[in-house]
Amino acid sequence: AGISRITATLALGRILTRRGDPAAGAVLDDALALAAPTATLQRIGPVRIARAEAAWLAGDEGRARDEAGAALELALEKRHAWMTGEILCWLARTGQRVRAPEWIARPHALQLRAEWAQAAAEWRRRACPYEAAQALAETGEPEDLRTALAEFERLGAAPAAARTLRRLRAAGVRGIPRGPRPSTTAHPAGLTRREAEVAALVAQGLRDHEIARRLFLSPKTVGHHVSKVLAKLGVRSRGEAILALQPEPGAPK
Repeated sequence: AGISRITATLALGRILTRRGDPAAGAVLDDALALAAPTATLQRIGPVRIARAEAAWLAGDEGRARDEAGAALELALEKRHAWMTGEILCWLARTGQRVRAPEWIARPHALQLRAEWAQAAAEWRRRACPYEAAQALAETGEPEDLRTALAEFERLGAAPAAARTLRRLRAAGVRGIPRGPRPSTTAHPAGLTRREAEVAALVAQGLRDHEIARRLFLSPKTVGHHVSKVLAKLGVRSRGEAILALQPEPGAPK
């Protein structure tokens, strides 16, 4: 029962992390509390990796490095090809120089050699679209970044999509397609109807509790919507969102 609970809690934490749900942190804290007493790589490794991903997506590279590094020694000791490779990839993403053993899993070995397209192909062959998009998002090539962005959006992976969108904008790329889902194509940023309502009130400078009263929602629900709006707009704060939501010069009001 304990092992099943760890597995279920970890799975939920990863899903919430990749969707950008604020509840992810607490769930992953629970997963670590359950896994730590086992002192086994099979339980601790995946939890540390998930926590590293959550920290990295939140922009905290230092914590991501610490989380991944916490399981590295055990993974190397057990010569676990997949877990060692994944940990090393997360450490590399945080800027740490790593030396990869020759026995790590092939997709990770390709990523650590910066062979991004080949790594993405390996992940696709294994039916791992999120990991394939992660590899492409590392390339810095606009076309690969566009492909990664489209895949993250298709998967509903808002934080990864937001990071990729910021990289595209930083590279000066224009005409970035947004929102592939039929329910969101009417909005240029791919917002759902409810997200668009929340965004409009954010643009007016309203706070969560004020928006909650206007839309007859709980402040917590509004907070979730605001987080998704920021992610889809590729911005980090309400101030940036207000600027992003202003109409372009000459655009119809």
